[in-house]
Amino acid sequence: MAAMLIGRAFKSARNSHSLVRARSFCTTSAALQPDSDGQPSESSSSSSSSSSFTFDKENEKPIFVKAPNARRNNDSDSVTMPTSFMTGSIVGKRFYKKVTTREAEDGNGWTVMLDYRTLKTPSKRPLKLRSLALAKAIAAEWEYQLTEGIRPFTMPLMRLACTALERVPLTRSKIIELLLRKLHKDLVFFRAPADNDLTCDVHEVQVERIDPLLEWVESEFGVKPKVYSSIFGGKQDDKLVKAVEDLLKKTNDGELASIDALEASAHSVVIALGIFCGKLQIDDAIKLIRLEEDLQVDKWGLVEGGHDIDIADLKVQISAATVFLALSRENLSSLSFASNNN
Repeated sequence: MAAMLIGRAFKSARNSHSLVRARSFCTTSAALQPDSDGQPSESSSSSSSSSSFTFDKENEKPIFVKAPNARRNNDSDSVTMPTSFMTGSIVGKRFYKKVTTREAEDGNGWTVMLDYRTLKTPSKRPLKLRSLALAKAIAAEWEYQLTEGIRPFTMPLMRLACTALERVPLTRSKIIELLLRKLHKDLVFFRAPADNDLTCDVHEVQVERIDPLLEWVESEFGVKPKVYSSIFGGKQDDKLVKAVEDLLKKTNDGELASIDALEASAHSVVIALGIFCGKLQIDDAIKLIRLEEDLQVDKWGLVEGGHDIDIADLKVQISAATVFLALSRENLSSLSFASNNN
């Protein structure tokens, strides 16, 4: 289902005149020169991974993906890309033919190969993934790229993998702290006034669709959440905040990266945790996120090139984070938090 949603969302976004949230970027790629004896430098990998696909954020210049006849002239086959590669639109032409996966050299995890190149993170570390399934999913994103251009916005799993490997280990405490602050302004805690003719219908739908999720929060964490009508949020019980904090601290890096991405798209820590704990499916989450806006669309109509692209983008982000969450777990057969002790 997640793969189908991602495919449909890509198709919808590609057919639109403009792409929402595309970010400006520039990229740099340069071939490393070999040593004087004609052999690759020590930074090149040995055996089948003698060259590596890496990222560099220092020099923001036009892209030169591969020097002409690089192999014929015995130039190094390394390719350097900036950190900004992970966001934005087209990054230059596809320079590889075959995408494969293989077990990491130390036997701990899996890597993705672009021809003879080992895919690396922005800090030039091997992109080592927890499971073969996740490696194949990221390989599929690279295989999906067209000859005329590499489109980073169609590779959300690649972006999440780099986030989990590099950003989360260094900023874990700050990510958790930020999520806890956002909990007080959570989307699902807002309740439209029931005594207002303009919002009473919204209030009724919120009670019908959101209250079951709030009941789950109470049973899961042992604290009844507060609801409020102020758009600036309120303050939840300290016991609820502590219970959520304890859960977040038990996650592995991939899981926390997924929760953070889900919250950023949903504007709701509760919805992110609902997906994390298996309470919500992708479609259920999207309906809750868009509840108020869909009511407005039903009343006033859909704006083409606006609402439809927003929906497509939301489906991509929620689906990708949910798939990445499932593939980042040690036990891929289970989606419940109880099965993970990391």
